[in-house]
Order: sequence, then structure tokens, then C-alpha cells
Amino acid sequence: MRLKRSVAIMLVAVFAAGSAAIAEDASDGNLTGEEKAEMVTLLDDSLDMFMGLITGLTDEQWNFKQNDDRWSVGECAEHIVRSERALLESAQAALENDADSDWAKKTEGKAKLIRNVMPNRNPGGAGGASAPQEIRPTEKWSRAKAIEEYYKVRGEVRAFAETIAFEQPIKQHIFPHPFPVFGDLSSYDWLIYVPLHTVRHSKQIIEVQEDAKYPKG
Repeated sequence: MRLKRSVAIMLVAVFAAGSAAIAEDASDGNLTGEEKAEMVTLLDDSLDMFMGLITGLTDEQWNFKQNDDRWSVGECAEHIVRSERALLESAQAALENDADSDWAKKTEGKAKLIRNVMPNRNPGGAGGASAPQEIRPTEKWSRAKAIEEYYKVRGEVRAFAETIAFEQPIKQHIFPHPFPVFGDLSSYDWLIYVPLHTVRHSKQIIEVQEDAKYPKG
């Protein structure tokens, strides 16, 4: 467990350092080859990070809470799954909207903002927004349930990216974020949000597992 967590910590650092390195080409709304490659890497690496942190946990480790106000590993996992579903639905909703003629101006810098904000969670979640009720963990999923649901939704995200998003100008299609700081996001912005949000809450899982009172494996 210590080795897997150390690898995850290194991956978090890599995401945080390199999340803003991709140049954006706003010419026609299609993804560049570099953006497609980045998306595949983010999806693969965030899956490996998350699964590495939750594989082989005992029930005691899965349900351990630092205090009543902090989520357990299991609750973080449920939130990640529910969020991936909601983010995918937003990416799909954006693509269902007509292309916006002013898309480049409305979404300028948004992918960079997401790359900077999402993986860089402050310790204890300080300064972050509270999750909307619909993506809060409320059902106390077992580890098996969380893993099953995660692989299901991540498979759908991957299929959407590689068979739909990579084949059309998804940057031209917009769906608004409920938080004003993000505003209008393109289908691409919503899609890149998915793995980076998983990185963010994998970092939260690491915080739980580094607690001195976290149960020994």
C-alpha cells in the first residue's frame, strides 16, 4: 500500500506540474493531435492513479473518516464516479447544442483554467467549492460497487472521446457550468474536466491515507 500511494503522489505532482503545457489551436474547433494524445494519457493515468489507491483496501480502511466533516476513501470514490457521470453528461449536452459562432471568445482560456485548477487541490480542500448535492456521496457504496460503477462510466467517457469527440469540432459546442468562475465551457472543456477531477479527489484520498490514525493494512 505504501508503494502504491507513493506512486500516486508522484503522479499527482506530474499532473500539477504539467497540466497547463498543452497549446490550444482555436482555428476550427477540432482537437489537435496533441490534445487528443493528452486526453488519452490523462484518462489512462488518472484511472491507474485512482485504482492504485483503492485496490486491496480493507473495509476499515475504506470507511475510515478523519472526522465527521471529511469524506472517507469510499465516499471520495463514490463522488468521483458520480462526478464523472455528470461531467460526461455535460460534455454530451454541449455537443447536442448548435455550434456557437462566438465559441472561441466565450471559451478562451477555459481548458487552461481547468488544467490549472482541478489537479491542484489545497490540503483539506481549503478554498474549494462544496460539491452539489447530486454528486455528493450518499449511498455508502462498497468497494466492489464503486469499482464496478467507475469502470462502467470511465468506459463510456473513453468511448465518447475516441469515437465522437475526436472526430468533430467539439470546441464549437457549449454548455454552461453552474459555477460563474467557469462560465461557458465547450464539450472539450467538459471532457478534459473528467480525468483532472479524478486526480483532484485522488489527492484527497491520499490525504485520508496519510492520516496517522488511518488503519493499517
